[in-house]
Amino acid sequence: MEKSIEEINLRIQEGNAHIVTAEEMPGIVDELGEAGALKEVDVVTTGTFGAMCSSGAFFNFGHSDPPIRMERAWMNDVELYSGIAAVDAYLGVTQESETQGSAYGGAHVLEDLISGKSIELRASSKGTDCYPRKTLSTEILLHDLNEAIMCNPRNSYQRYAAATNSTDNTLNTYMGTLLPDYGNVSFSGAGLLSPLINDPKLKLIGSGVPIFLCGSKGMIIGQGTQSSPGTLFATLMTTGNLKEMSPDYLRAATFKNYGVSCYIGLGVPIPVTDLETVRNTAIRDEDIMTNIIDYGVPGRNRPTVKTVSYAELKSGCIELNGEEVRTSSLSSYKKAREIAQELKKWVSSGQMTMTLPTRPSDASRTVNPMRESKRTPRVMEIMNRNVTCISQDADIKTAAKKLLRGETNHLPVLNDENKVVGIVTTYDVSKAIIKENVNDSVSMVMSKNVISTTPGEAVDIAAMKLERNNISALPVIDEEGRLLGILTGTDLGKLLGKRWYK
Repeated sequence: MEKSIEEINLRIQEGNAHIVTAEEMPGIVDELGEAGALKEVDVVTTGTFGAMCSSGAFFNFGHSDPPIRMERAWMNDVELYSGIAAVDAYLGVTQESETQGSAYGGAHVLEDLISGKSIELRASSKGTDCYPRKTLSTEILLHDLNEAIMCNPRNSYQRYAAATNSTDNTLNTYMGTLLPDYGNVSFSGAGLLSPLINDPKLKLIGSGVPIFLCGSKGMIIGQGTQSSPGTLFATLMTTGNLKEMSPDYLRAATFKNYGVSCYIGLGVPIPVTDLETVRNTAIRDEDIMTNIIDYGVPGRNRPTVKTVSYAELKSGCIELNGEEVRTSSLSSYKKAREIAQELKKWVSSGQMTMTLPTRPSDASRTVNPMRESKRTPRVMEIMNRNVTCISQDADIKTAAKKLLRGETNHLPVLNDENKVVGIVTTYDVSKAIIKENVNDSVSMVMSKNVISTTPGEAVDIAAMKLERNNISALPVIDEEGRLLGILTGTDLGKLLGKRWYK
């Protein structure tokens, strides 16, 4: 039992098509059964509204007089990629302002343009015989541009892993702020409304298919970068006319200590051609599973803490490690609903008809990690294994003597099991001496919040810990918290010196 695209489009053109949102579809299948739903429903609309960093736009500015070859160009001090042609350039949404940093970036430029605001365009060039001009500065509006074409390499993940944080410190990530000790869970995606979750085999969502993109009638170019449908992490490459877009569905955002991103509204209409499509589009949040990943592990292969459904995530609270933990979404479900409803109106009124993909997608495709020809050095390769340390029961006078030997400025404090329970610095001891508390135990003055590293951790990560915490040494510990060595800023400096002179 099937319906053709031609049959569905004829119903759309005649005004007889039955269009529903993906949120409505499960109830229809419950009421009519799969065969009844296939007969009744012609198109299911989807929608999502979330941060999609891999987005941007191509511009053609037209030629100035005298003409310039824009070797470098900026819009509101945000640099474009201009290595395309004389007056063509690409602006990525994550590019940051050279004057405002992460407070303003490419996404803000796009939002300002579609909101009707004037943008300063600057350009520079060495000058050539055919393009003699060397500098340019002008104010432009969106309608002044010959072309302003959004072209997004990666939009609309099929599903996205949720995030939590096992460490003792707050983490600021592209998944938002993650509180210490599994204090919260952050997730993204619209669940049952998400486009690709309604077509897991990519039979109907692909190249040439019309879509809703930021309020405009856009199109899917093909699978997006990093698309991995074989693991249900497919993505889409999309395009649309920036001049037709709305700031209601394109919003700039800045993530603390991460950078600029852009909230993109995207919806795909799915023609209901067979029973398999009925089953796919009747998916519920209870059926959509994703992993909660520990972002406290600074590596590519972060461990899974728990597998949960979107119904659990959307409930606002889940059980994690025997405790209730709050969940929050980075996506707007309200906006996703709006998009699916708006798309429903477009199809119902005949503004958009259905198209099958112009070329098939590989639904088994999976992505590979980067091939690294040079391995990143690990902490174990440069750490100092001969560590001067002290017992937590020792007095401050003993600590002072150890520090005065000049071998170290940091004393890891150990308990009876050789586990690190604190760290004492020259500054800590100096304060105690001034207060004449030299007979107190080290445990009275030590810092108990110890930032540490492990032997297998990348040196780059260890260096970032030192910088972010404004410290100059990291105890190196094993899985049980036992002391193995110490890594100092001096050790890192020696490594960087070797890299430089190589």
